[in-house]
Amino acid sequence: MSKKTIQLYRQPAGGWGALKSVAQQILEQGNPLKGARTLLSANQPDGFDCPGCAWPDADHTSTFEFCENGAKAVAAESTASRATPDLFSKYTVSELLRQSDHWLEAQGRLTHPMQYDRASDRYLPVSWELVFQLIALHLNALVTPDDAIFYTSGRTSNEAAFLYQLFVREFGTNNFPDCSNMCHEPSGVAMKAAIGVGKGTVQLSDFQEADAILIFGQNPGTNHPRMLGELRAAAKRGAAIVSFNPLRERGLEKFQNPQDMREMLSGAATEISSDYLQLKIGGDLAAVKGIIKYVLESDLLAQQAGRERLIDVSFIREHTANFEAFSADVLNEPWERIEQESGLQRLQLGRVAQTYLQAKNVIACWGMGITQHKQSVATIQMILNLLLLRGHIGRPGAGPCPVRGHSNVQGDRTMGINEKPSPAFLQRLGRVFQFKPPQQPGLGTVDAIRAMLDMPGKVFFAMGGNFATATPDTALTHRALQNCGLTVHVATKLNRSHLICGREALILPCLGRTEIDVQATGPQAVTVEDSMSMVHLSSGINPPASPELLSEPMIVARLAQATLQQRSQTDWLGLVADYDRIRDKIAAVFEDFSDFNQRVKIPGGFRLRNTAAEREWQTASGKANFFAHAIPADLPIHRARQQNAAPVFNLATIRSHDQYNTTIYGLNDRYRGVFGERRVLFMHADDIAMLSMQAGDWVDLQSLSDDGVERKACRFMLVAYQIPRGCLAAYFPETNGLVPLSSVADHADTPTSKSIPVIIFPHQDAGQDT
Repeated sequence: MSKKTIQLYRQPAGGWGALKSVAQQILEQGNPLKGARTLLSANQPDGFDCPGCAWPDADHTSTFEFCENGAKAVAAESTASRATPDLFSKYTVSELLRQSDHWLEAQGRLTHPMQYDRASDRYLPVSWELVFQLIALHLNALVTPDDAIFYTSGRTSNEAAFLYQLFVREFGTNNFPDCSNMCHEPSGVAMKAAIGVGKGTVQLSDFQEADAILIFGQNPGTNHPRMLGELRAAAKRGAAIVSFNPLRERGLEKFQNPQDMREMLSGAATEISSDYLQLKIGGDLAAVKGIIKYVLESDLLAQQAGRERLIDVSFIREHTANFEAFSADVLNEPWERIEQESGLQRLQLGRVAQTYLQAKNVIACWGMGITQHKQSVATIQMILNLLLLRGHIGRPGAGPCPVRGHSNVQGDRTMGINEKPSPAFLQRLGRVFQFKPPQQPGLGTVDAIRAMLDMPGKVFFAMGGNFATATPDTALTHRALQNCGLTVHVATKLNRSHLICGREALILPCLGRTEIDVQATGPQAVTVEDSMSMVHLSSGINPPASPELLSEPMIVARLAQATLQQRSQTDWLGLVADYDRIRDKIAAVFEDFSDFNQRVKIPGGFRLRNTAAEREWQTASGKANFFAHAIPADLPIHRARQQNAAPVFNLATIRSHDQYNTTIYGLNDRYRGVFGERRVLFMHADDIAMLSMQAGDWVDLQSLSDDGVERKACRFMLVAYQIPRGCLAAYFPETNGLVPLSSVADHADTPTSKSIPVIIFPHQDAGQDT
């Protein structure tokens, strides 16, 4: 359905709609036989890891272990379309910039390295030899290595990420902004302080033993569709599933498994959430604190009546610190503030608390609806507090589960893509490779943008991703990139970042996850780490889209060789001749990867050790820490409402069902009933009426921030939707420009893209497309 339509979606998530979407995507990519064959190798022991999300594989030998959005990612990479030099000779960069993100994606696979020619405003073909010479020339001409910025996408393999961080540190900087800075950075910060590990403690098998699963700020039906299989199985065996989300999301309501023919033919579906709480945007901290308050008050009543305690006193005594101060803070929190800031009633929170108390094993999951707020670290620590109360960490069927996005974003961090590396890691890296790594912390994403704005002439190198579109404050980010002396992007397909050029610019085409990677010793496999710390092999099956493509490890190796020359003792080309050699070096640096090459060849791979899952707390106190946090009453949304007479709304940016991160596969958002349009604004019907408007009207948005800068996003169609009053939702990247660069999560610097104060105006010219 390409016509612009708003139509309530009454079917369950998954089902025939998902199968139809997969088939349509394969057909649209122009090579249906190849697309279908490629899908059959997704997530197989001798195949490739899906380039979509980081949700683990339930069975690494299942023929159909892929989902709708994974199929879109695979089909898009296997497309018959090619973005050849002819495309760049036909269009200037200025003309390409006027195209939509969907159009850019549809041009297909990049085939040749390209160099920007400012005189003609076009990209021209260039040889790989000249590419590496040019980058090396720019890097070595910098006043200091810290004038170079090296961005990393979460789809980069372990082998490429390890070589990349090694090259950059041998070059002399820790400037490693990456996509974690924009999504789950608060999860790592919060969890390391509380339980000593920045990763989730659960395994996929734990979902089979959980009695209650709490889901905060996540939409698995679109962002992690394979997770719905685990939730469906849990719901069928009677586990309670409680969802906290401002929007009604179809995947959290009802699911029909496309791989269950009996369910498909009968029209049956599984109810997913046993309880669904539509709290205010950003109200999760108050909601979880309210649940804890109910539990603690109930425990006090139990003590007074001489009944069994409701909290795990022995676990708290043996394994935790700071409980008394934390408990006092929670008990002193007024219910009125909890209700006001959460948007939920005490009765609703008490109902969830009862579900929690009745469960033997509890898992808490969260996504970017939690991490992209000013109070995100505090919110995650409050979720951890809830789990610690009854010992729900370090035993089967229970634990925290941050659900990450990109397929190897967690692995990249494990490999050392981190602007704040630990001294122990740097010491070991230096010893193995015989050099002295830089000790000074580097720049994360937001600080990198600020540095590029303030100090022109830097070199910006991106290993994948779509930096200009994924980041906040779009106009400022574009200006920052244009300030650079050189911008370089390693990519499989064209995106908007490639068109925001520094004084000089390069596009370097690389192999995709689905393609055969042949090096000097033969075909190679890479490894990835999923959200639950499972590490496994990935081997492409398709011929490369162009003979000009290089693998990411080879690009890094040749760049390192050209840049470092005699300064490095690393045999760069020797390492990429056989990726087993890279894995041997990884094993030498990281103890958890001992016998890497042997262990990873077992079908399904192996799981990295998680000390918190073993109740070994690698924190400053030596125990798991309770953290007391006040419910914030002075957030940007509070100040904006106090300072403006006009109605101020809280906007959250979200994905549509036809996109993955910034990659736009199509113009439909099936589960939310939006077809053929992306510039929509989801709003409560009563709020639309309050503004004397109607659904279907076109409006402009202006964000309100403390820096006084006017930021607008124009021409959005109002869509009446089930969302709390005062709250709005719209797609990114269309609304990223409304997020101030200065508005970040406390202690984590993640942009606050899920909490943007805005005011709404009627669009000045409803017939004008923007």
